[in-house]
Amino acid sequence: MRITFYGHSCLGIQIDDAHLLIDPFIRQNPQASHIDMDAIRADYILVTHAHYDHTLDLEFFAEKTGATLISNFEIVNHYAQKGIKGHPMGVGGSWEFPFGTLKMVPASHSSSFLDGSYGGTAAGFILSGPVSTIYISGDTSLTAEMKLIPEFFQIDLAVFPIGGNFTMDVSEAIIASDFIKCNRVLAVHFDTSELIRIDQARSIGEFSKRDKELLILPIGGSLELD
Repeated sequence: MRITFYGHSCLGIQIDDAHLLIDPFIRQNPQASHIDMDAIRADYILVTHAHYDHTLDLEFFAEKTGATLISNFEIVNHYAQKGIKGHPMGVGGSWEFPFGTLKMVPASHSSSFLDGSYGGTAAGFILSGPVSTIYISGDTSLTAEMKLIPEFFQIDLAVFPIGGNFTMDVSEAIIASDFIKCNRVLAVHFDTSELIRIDQARSIGEFSKRDKELLILPIGGSLELD
């Protein structure tokens, strides 16, 4: 499993020959201006909620690649009216895809399209691949529901927002990692604007003090999970 960070909360995940794109938002992120969007492959597009900073480039990639959208019913239905094929899911539901099994789990956040229309329930995903299981929390606060995750899954990597203001911050992400019993966290949703600015070195240090690892990838950088 290869994970590439495209800035903000946008990730590419390659599992064998399958390419997943998570929460596509690149064009309006000046920090990601060096990313060649035409070079990004996608067989599936996973969307955690409808906010523009998670969906802005969804139509571009769906039209370019023919990828299948995986999200909640309202988001899939919204884009179906634009001719984009999708697989709807609901919080608590699971489905086995060619690349692995997805479970949609709760996230504590709002979800609306840019025009203010309802975007369904915000969610996260647990992706169980052939060798690794990752928890993509989506935009969320710290919630007690996270304690249920290790009852069913052994998480190898957690993808958490750490920027605060709209989501949990670094200190809460540390507690969330305790809740899910995973000490390796990939940071997203930080530094895109002043409202979610962090001190990266200090954040890494706070995790390290608790014998945990906070991974902050450069935009375009990747990591491998075995």
